[in-house]
Amino acid sequence: MSFLKNLFKSEPDPRESMRPLWERVVEIAREKPWFAEHGVEDSVGGRFDMITAVISLVMIRLESEDGFGPEIALLTELFVDDMDGQLRELGINDVVVGKHMGKLMATLGGRIGALRDGLASDNDTALAGAVERNMQLVEGADPAQTAAALRALYADLQAADADAIAAGTIAR
Repeated sequence: MSFLKNLFKSEPDPRESMRPLWERVVEIAREKPWFAEHGVEDSVGGRFDMITAVISLVMIRLESEDGFGPEIALLTELFVDDMDGQLRELGINDVVVGKHMGKLMATLGGRIGALRDGLASDNDTALAGAVERNMQLVEGADPAQTAAALRALYADLQAADADAIAAGTIAR
């Protein structure tokens, strides 16, 4: 009987502890000013760019604190789960979902590195260059404007308590 009890034991999904943060990341990424004022293209690609930019900033902030590795991993798993679902909704079949997910994860990793380097520089030109190389902007948009908005978001994250961020509380 204990075998069956263990087999059907329902443990809570540890990712659920990070769901409020994931939902807040998506909420921030969908804010209208990114698209209406800061030059991000309002398209599937532009919206993906914003989600990866916001989650990257959150991860960069949390990795600056000791002990948040598990939370970052769980947040990444929620990103993967959501993107997998989005791909399937777009009609991508099972055979190539894995290949697409590999590309999306590579994009996220590249975005984290580019934004980390851009934020580390005192020169806003470096961050604007990262934005220009890594984000879909509307024609004629100034990447420096998008970079300034991302830097402002990162300043909000730096001012916030890491535990509050992990709980999904990001004031804007």
